[in-house]
Amino acid sequence: MEKSSKIYVAGSTGMVGSAIVRKLRQEGYTNIITTSSSVLDLKEQKAVRVFFAKEKPDYVFLAAAKVGGIYANNTYPAEFIFDNLLIQCNVIHAAHEYNTKKLLFLGSSCAYPKMAPQPLKEEYLLTGSLEPTNEAYAIAKIAGVALCKFYRKQYGSDFISTMPTNLYGPNDTYDVNNSHVIPALLKKFHEAKEKNQAQVAIWGTGKPLREFLYVDDLAEACLFLMEHYSEEQHINVGTGEEITILDLALMIKEIVGYKGEIVHDLSKPSSTPRKLLDVSRINTLGWRFSMPLRQGISKVYAAYCERA
Repeated sequence: MEKSSKIYVAGSTGMVGSAIVRKLRQEGYTNIITTSSSVLDLKEQKAVRVFFAKEKPDYVFLAAAKVGGIYANNTYPAEFIFDNLLIQCNVIHAAHEYNTKKLLFLGSSCAYPKMAPQPLKEEYLLTGSLEPTNEAYAIAKIAGVALCKFYRKQYGSDFISTMPTNLYGPNDTYDVNNSHVIPALLKKFHEAKEKNQAQVAIWGTGKPLREFLYVDDLAEACLFLMEHYSEEQHINVGTGEEITILDLALMIKEIVGYKGEIVHDLSKPSSTPRKLLDVSRINTLGWRFSMPLRQGISKVYAAYCERA
């Protein structure tokens, strides 16, 4: 990408999209197009085509998506599959129609089979059953990866896909029911500390292992891949490190300074037992994460306290 290239970041108001915009600006890119859903509804095909016909972006980062944690995915599966399919189909097809030079689509590690061997290699996609609690979202993301693959195969479009691991960082969602695990736990422990509550409940057994990537590291990886990667195969983006949900809760409890007890709500699902990405391919290309988990969570919590 040239510094003056016209770059469209779809989903620029979300956690991932805003991180990509920050990184682009830090690196001196000057022609960045951003929109909000109130101005451009990416679920509306006509509106998306009109937008692309007018702007004709050279490069597209497709970070727009309907996202949420276990509760949201399990409660609103029809919305998760429908909305995400519409967004992906509309943006990817418009990028093809209006001759975008390159598009990067952000998938999700939840697209891998629930019981696939660990760590998760790229070739494990579509080799087994999905985690039921986020099946709808996962199928939509698999479809996005497939769209990029087949537009490349049929039309020669330079469309690539990434599979990021679990993310956290600035501009995250802190709704306890609809957020991901790190912001949900930060809010729970912070409020319990403020209210002097004796206990904080975490979902399930706490035994599942998870990998977490600071969103600004993902943004750096996205720019790296836009410059250095051009293959049909999607590519994993993560840390290659994992932690149990219980140990994560204990870490967040310590960072927040909460002195009470952690209890387990066994009426809630624990989800996939393990979900660690094999990041050897992107590491071999020359990219590696830089933000340690404790440092990243501490940074996020400091910003949360400033807003609280």
